[in-house]
Amino acid sequence: MRIAGATASAILQELAKMVRPGVTTGEIDQQAAVLMRDHDCRSAFLGYRGFSRYTCISVNEEIVHGMGGTRRIMPGDIVSIDVGVVKNGFIGDNATTVAAGDVPDSIKRLLAVTEQSLFEAISHARAGVRLADLCASVEAYVAPRGFTVVKEFVGHGVGRKLHEEPQVPNFRPSGKSPVLMPGMTLAIEPMVNAGVADMRILADGWTAVTLDGKPSAHFEHTVLVTAGDPEILTWRPREALPEMLGLPPL
Repeated sequence: MRIAGATASAILQELAKMVRPGVTTGEIDQQAAVLMRDHDCRSAFLGYRGFSRYTCISVNEEIVHGMGGTRRIMPGDIVSIDVGVVKNGFIGDNATTVAAGDVPDSIKRLLAVTEQSLFEAISHARAGVRLADLCASVEAYVAPRGFTVVKEFVGHGVGRKLHEEPQVPNFRPSGKSPVLMPGMTLAIEPMVNAGVADMRILADGWTAVTLDGKPSAHFEHTVLVTAGDPEILTWRPREALPEMLGLPPL
């Protein structure tokens, strides 16, 4: 899992560098195919329930599961890239949202809040903590700052399969909640909207978009629960720190 996570992270970081005006989402997806071949791994998404791309690339109001194609990135767009790979039989899964050029402070804040909510959840990924408390920490951080969490899609356990138990929603789930134990690996992935939480699926059957057309951000890490501090298996440098953006502390 460490090797798979590091591989997924390396590929994601390279793809994120491609986000700039004029590049198409299809070009990013095709570069993902090249990088996966170079890293001797394969896409965990290609062929999954008929999905026909190597990665998920979602722009602006697209929340998740966007399909790379002819859409050309424009100045001020925000682009979410989700990379999952299979390496030596194990899966690494991670995502980030990056801006194409300068964006308004409101968008910078959306990215900063979403990324920080991921780290709020990761701080709860400790042995003995109930999963529900980890899940609740995302919405507890996001909602007071004026944003909403998507509830139709959730994080998940991950290992030899892309989606394993337990589900990891970004809000407190109802019912009995499992206690986290060392050795568990979770894909934690806040999906946060600037407007309403409601969404719809486009005609391609995959791309989820915000109902009000406002932008959405998506950050994800694969995290290992240990006997001590959580270990981020898809570690990469943080991108949307509030102080880096010149915004007030969150």
